[in-house]
Amino acid sequence: KSEVECLIKLFDTLVAESSNRFAAVGFDRNMFRDTLYRAFGMTDDMIMDRVFRTFDRDNDSCISVVEWVEGLSVFLRGTLEERMKYCFEVYDLNGDGYISREEMFQMLKNSLLKQPSEEDPDEGIKDLVDIDYDHDGKLSFMDFEKAVRDENLLLEAFGPCLPDIK
Repeated sequence: KSEVECLIKLFDTLVAESSNRFAAVGFDRNMFRDTLYRAFGMTDDMIMDRVFRTFDRDNDSCISVVEWVEGLSVFLRGTLEERMKYCFEVYDLNGDGYISREEMFQMLKNSLLKQPSEEDPDEGIKDLVDIDYDHDGKLSFMDFEKAVRDENLLLEAFGPCLPDIK
């Protein structure tokens, strides 16, 4: 069977288990978050909400089978380019095409609080400002892309939004 068929079958199984009103059309936010948690160990509420919004292309608050398959194809098997676009979209909280200092702070504060670390979120942001190549105080996709191409670890700089590859 093709991977797509397997993803559709999984979608149908998960939808069948659900007892919510969207079940006929797809996943609502809670069901999707539950799936991200169970399948990929994601626990960060803010990141899971952003992943939901990134998958939900038509903004109808429901993940359809097409959005599920297309989203997972990038999520699980995307090229570096596709994964960079996806991560950037997850981190661009207000959808304006930039990751502002405030958005960086939101994300880092969220992910650093969960790490038992001495690092101050402000310090993390100062380090990340170094990747603001055009020095306009915010990261454009071009800034983000250049940084990630130079250092792949920066792909998930603002929080884990891709599955751990085991």
